[in-house]
Amino acid sequence: MTLTPAGSFAWLARHELRLAFRARPTRGATRWIGYLLVVGWLAIGCGAGWMLRDTPIPIPPDARIGVLAVCALMLTFMTAQAMIGSQRTLYESGDLALLLSAPVQGRSVLRAKLLGIAATIALTYAVLLLPIVLPVAILGHPRLFGLVALLIALALVAASLGLALTLLIATLVGPRAARTVGQVVAAVMGGGLFLVTQLLPRDEGRTGTFGALFARLRDAGIGTSGASGVPGQAAFGDPVAVMIVLGFGIAAFAAAGATLERAFLSGYLDGTARHSRRRPTGRASARLFRSGLTRTVFAKEWTLLVRDPALAFQIVLRMIYLAPLCLGLFGGRHALPIPAGLAFASVLITSQLVGSFAWLTVSAEDAPDLLSVAPVARAQVDRAKLLAAFAIAAPFALLLPIVIARETLLGAVITLGMTLLGGGAAGYVELKLGKPAKRGAFNKRRAGSVVAGLLSILVALVFGGGAAGLVFWVSGGMAGAG
Repeated sequence: MTLTPAGSFAWLARHELRLAFRARPTRGATRWIGYLLVVGWLAIGCGAGWMLRDTPIPIPPDARIGVLAVCALMLTFMTAQAMIGSQRTLYESGDLALLLSAPVQGRSVLRAKLLGIAATIALTYAVLLLPIVLPVAILGHPRLFGLVALLIALALVAASLGLALTLLIATLVGPRAARTVGQVVAAVMGGGLFLVTQLLPRDEGRTGTFGALFARLRDAGIGTSGASGVPGQAAFGDPVAVMIVLGFGIAAFAAAGATLERAFLSGYLDGTARHSRRRPTGRASARLFRSGLTRTVFAKEWTLLVRDPALAFQIVLRMIYLAPLCLGLFGGRHALPIPAGLAFASVLITSQLVGSFAWLTVSAEDAPDLLSVAPVARAQVDRAKLLAAFAIAAPFALLLPIVIARETLLGAVITLGMTLLGGGAAGYVELKLGKPAKRGAFNKRRAGSVVAGLLSILVALVFGGGAAGLVFWVSGGMAGAG
C-alpha cells in the first residue's frame, strides 16, 4: 500500500509540485546559468552564516516594520502571480479536462491545483531568500527559520486570494472577458502598492517615498505591536507568531478549497465552452476587409493584439510604473525627474514594447504558409505588421515627450524623434531576425532569437543614450542661456 494512493489529494499534490518544479528552465545555457547563480548565492549565504555563527543578531523594532512592509509588497505581487496562474489553470491547462473526467473528487483536484499555484509562487521567492537565510539559521540563528514559515503562509494566502479573485471576475464579466479583465486586475494589483506609495504626500526634509511611508508606520506604531506586529515577530522566530501565520495560511487554503469548488468547476466549463452572442450571417464579412493590403493586414493584426490578454497585463503594468515619473514632474517642486532620464526611459520602454509586439505579429503568425504563397510583397506585409505594433505602443511613445515638453519643448521633440527611431529599429530587428514560436510563448517571456534579443537591447541603449545626451545638452544650454 503506497502512501499516496492514485486519485488521492496527496497523489495529485505530488503531481502538481512536480509540474511546478518542471516549469523552470531545464535545457540549454539558461539552466546552467541559473544553477551557477544559485550556487554563488548559496556560497554567499554560507559565508555570512559562518561569520555570524557566534554573533547575536539584534532585532530592532524598525526591522519588524520593514518585515510588515515587505510582506505587504510581496503579497500584492504574489496575488497577481496567483491570478495569472489561476487563469492558466482554468483556460490553458491541458490536464484539467482529464482530471475532472476521472473518478476523482473535484475538491481534491481544486486543492491540488491551488497547492501547485502556491508552490510556483513560493519557489520564485525561495530561490532568492532561502540560500541566504537557511545557512545563517543552521549555523547559529535558528530563529530565522521563521522567515521560511512566513514565506509559506504568504504563498498559501496569495494563492487563495488569486483564485478567488479570478473566479469572481469570471462570474461578474463572463468567460469571454474574464482573461483580459483578470490580466488588467493582476497588473493593477502587482503595481498598485508601488503607485500608492508614489502618490503619498512627502514630508519636508524627507526624500524618498518609501522612507516617508516607513516613518509614518513607525510614528503610528504599526508593525511593532498588536496584529500588525505578528509578521515581524514570526519572521524572527517567535513560536506563537509562527503558529499564527501558518495557521492563517492553512485556514485560507482550506477555506478556498472548501468554498470555491462549484465556482471552479463552473469557471472551467464556461471557459471551455464556445460562446457566441449571435449566429453569424455572413453579411458582416465585408467589414473584415479593407480597400488595400496594408489596411487589411493592419486591421487584422490590431484586432489580434487588442484581444490578447497578455498584452493587457504588459501595457497596464508599464502604465503604472510610468505614472510616478509623470506625476513627479507635474507635481511641482518635489523631486522633479530629470528630462534626460525621461528621454532615455521613453526610448527604452517604447523600443522594447514595439519589439515585443512586432515579434507577436511576425514570428507568431498563425498562417505563415498562406502569406508565403500569397501574390503580395513580403515587405508590404511586414510594414503593415510593424505599423500595428507601433499603434499599440503609441501611448508610450507620446506620454513622456509630453511630460518633457513642460521643461523643454525642443527636448520633447528630440525625445519623440529618437523614440520613433528606436522603436522602428527594434521592430525591424524582429522583422528580420525574429525566431518563429507559438503566440502563447509571450506569456512566458517570449521565446525568440537570442541575437534578436541582444540587438533589441543594443538598439534601446544606443537610441536611448543618444536621446538622453541630446536632451541633457539642450536643457543645459537653455539653462546656461537663461
